[in-house]
Amino acid sequence: MTVRYDKPIPYGWYAVEYCDQLAVGEVKPLKYFGKDLVLFRTESGEAALLDAFCPHLGAHLGHGGTVKGDSISCPFHAWQFNGQGSCTEIPYANRMPPKLDAANAIRSYPICERNQVIWAWYHPLQAEPKWEVEYVPELDSEDWTAIDKYDWTINTIPQETGENAADIAHFVTVHGALKMPDGKVSLEGHTRLTLMESNTQSMDESGQVDRNDAVGEQARLESWNYGPGFTLQRFSRMFDIVMMGTVTPIDHENLVLRFNFTLPKKQTDTHKLYAHGFRDEVVHQVEQDMPIWNNKQYLDDPILCDGDGPIAKYRKWFQQFYVDDSEPAQKLKIA
Repeated sequence: MTVRYDKPIPYGWYAVEYCDQLAVGEVKPLKYFGKDLVLFRTESGEAALLDAFCPHLGAHLGHGGTVKGDSISCPFHAWQFNGQGSCTEIPYANRMPPKLDAANAIRSYPICERNQVIWAWYHPLQAEPKWEVEYVPELDSEDWTAIDKYDWTINTIPQETGENAADIAHFVTVHGALKMPDGKVSLEGHTRLTLMESNTQSMDESGQVDRNDAVGEQARLESWNYGPGFTLQRFSRMFDIVMMGTVTPIDHENLVLRFNFTLPKKQTDTHKLYAHGFRDEVVHQVEQDMPIWNNKQYLDDPILCDGDGPIAKYRKWFQQFYVDDSEPAQKLKIA
């Protein structure tokens, strides 16, 4: 049997739900990071994410669990756990069982609500967050439109989806670009910036991409990566549009990809039409990539040529997000 990927799940901030999709008192079962999880919002409005199984007799808290104040109550015997994973109540016990670590009964995940998304910090050794979730002002502005949401489940890993931007040759062969884009890449810590000038196919007056255009027009793309799970793109042409992309691993070989688009409300109707046409083209192009991602194998030592783009540079940058599970956890804590 072919092993397509032999990579651990990289650490970082990952989108697990939209903020407006988790109401006060709501409980949701999730599967991310190779684990069964439970997401809930307390009566005080705080989102919390825990491993799903009750340490008492193994019930799944996401199936029948209920919110009680700032805790979730197990559907089996009503043991309660707060957002930090602490056991806050056993309704029929006179004292906590000696075997139970009441302060850390269930693994919890740091949570941040920003950019209309609930983010969870994942680290295989439970090290504390190493950076904050980047704030995108356009996603918090009344001057920008409500986001258009797209999501897909793909048989691939976060490193592969991010490598797509570094692989400049595929823009011609897969997406029909008129020529390879000219990209400049800057790397600093967990952040990667790609500035790309390209000659892209033009749009007609209805906002449709002219796939037969052999001349094209100039376009500029700013693409930011903040760790393995968060991409931000700002595109300028005859119009402006912002796209937030999130990648969340389900397990070692599958992930959820989400694209969210917003544009200025004050753009002309024509420019809005063009922006929507660009949005549709981005969605079209990522769907062109998916059959390749779903079936390819990751090669640790590929044979590259001088026109492939900064793939090796990207891979070297991405290695920082992988952790050997055998590495002592205390070495990874933030001072």
